[in-house]
Amino acid sequence: MSLMNIETNPPVQRCGLVAIVGRPNVGKSTLLNALVGQKISITSNKAQTTRHRITGIRTRGEAQFVFVDTPGFQMKHGTALNRTLNRTVLSSLGDVDLVLFVVEAGRFGLPDAKVLALLPQGKPALLVANKLDTLQRRQDVLPWLKQMQERHAFAEYVPMSATREADVERLLGIVAPYLPQQPWLYEEDALTDRTDRFLAGELIREKLFRLTGDELPYNCTVVIDSFVDEGGSDGPEGAASPHPSPEGSVAASGARARPLRRIGATIVVERDAHKGMIIGEGGERLKRIGSEARQELERLWDAKVFLELWVKVRSGWADDEAHLRSYGYE
Repeated sequence: MSLMNIETNPPVQRCGLVAIVGRPNVGKSTLLNALVGQKISITSNKAQTTRHRITGIRTRGEAQFVFVDTPGFQMKHGTALNRTLNRTVLSSLGDVDLVLFVVEAGRFGLPDAKVLALLPQGKPALLVANKLDTLQRRQDVLPWLKQMQERHAFAEYVPMSATREADVERLLGIVAPYLPQQPWLYEEDALTDRTDRFLAGELIREKLFRLTGDELPYNCTVVIDSFVDEGGSDGPEGAASPHPSPEGSVAASGARARPLRRIGATIVVERDAHKGMIIGEGGERLKRIGSEARQELERLWDAKVFLELWVKVRSGWADDEAHLRSYGYE
């Protein structure tokens, strides 16, 4: 009796775009970082922390998740900046396969309702009830979930905390079946489609927000003036130094020294008083912003970072379409 050769079908790959939406400060960026497994989106308690469409990529088994973190939909401050942020939210919803609608567990207000009204018809949406750990009475979440069922036909309801690894893994398992069966869009080890130059500007802005608190108004931004990679590559955005750095040489022990990245950045504010807030007495606050940003960038890249910061006043930049485009707002 002859043996028959049986062909085994390769595992079916899944890949899809998943939008993370919600009002400001519900933990969207924290959730994105947890889902990806590395910090790629900045976080702070200040509204408008996320201002760009940030793509985070996680490959798990045969599924590749392409998460899109969006700015919180803005209800106040009718500036050109806020109109730009809201356009980013709406455009992100147009081409995704699944929506994660993030709210704080047990809470739902008018800002949440306005974002919920934006969800596209015909696309599945999951209700992610984040910050479950902050509820004093866990049993209160069940009647609240019943109320949420009446507001929208969510495909799934996921009470969780983005800071708990087990909850994040459970959410990934829930999302996976909603991804279309198609080849992956990115390499298996990819984490984001954003450049290191972009991440540098975002991390500086995070430290700016965290170290100024409520003193500084929301309308400030960070512009990367120069990004020079001396040893290693940052793709099309990284400029190679014409002079080889000793940082890139091989040490006597045979171990390669860490590469060096030189970054120059400008913090843009609207008023002279804001400039003084950032610089601080004797320049101490600006030094601390630069120091904390540099240290986190060094940990992120495993590289030596030389960072120079300046502060400039550009009155009315947040309501000027030309300035917004020049500063990288889409």
